[in-house]
Amino acid sequence: MGDKRARHDAILSLVRSRRVSSQEALRDLLVGRGFEVTQATVSRDVRELRLVKTPEADGQGRYTAPDAHDPTPALAALLPALFLSAEDAGNLLVVRTLTGGAQAVALAIDGEDWPEVLGTLGGDDTILVICRADAHARAIRDRLQDLATGSG
Repeated sequence: MGDKRARHDAILSLVRSRRVSSQEALRDLLVGRGFEVTQATVSRDVRELRLVKTPEADGQGRYTAPDAHDPTPALAALLPALFLSAEDAGNLLVVRTLTGGAQAVALAIDGEDWPEVLGTLGGDDTILVICRADAHARAIRDRLQDLATGSG
């Protein structure tokens, strides 16, 4: 099966029905359903579907899909639970999250397509946000803090 729509539907079904903790595991599940996919394809699908890897109580993460009926953007849903702080240094912004939350928040920031943001690098509990200018880093810091506290 090579149909992208069918593959996306299968991915959404998989992450909604079971714990999928890595792109490799997702790829294996897709292969088991008859999809011939590469790691690069799975990575692109994860980004296009706006899947986020969220931490769970046992310390493991799992991919989750945004609810199609929930108009809340992924970032606004994640930040109140995961955000700890943000500090700018020139055009760079360092965002701290709860352990295991940085990649999900980085992906959600990328998904916002903010023109001020060139890109993000997400670790385990720290995100580096690269902005176009110093003023943009300060504005993004304030925007993230507002979203985290529910005032944005």
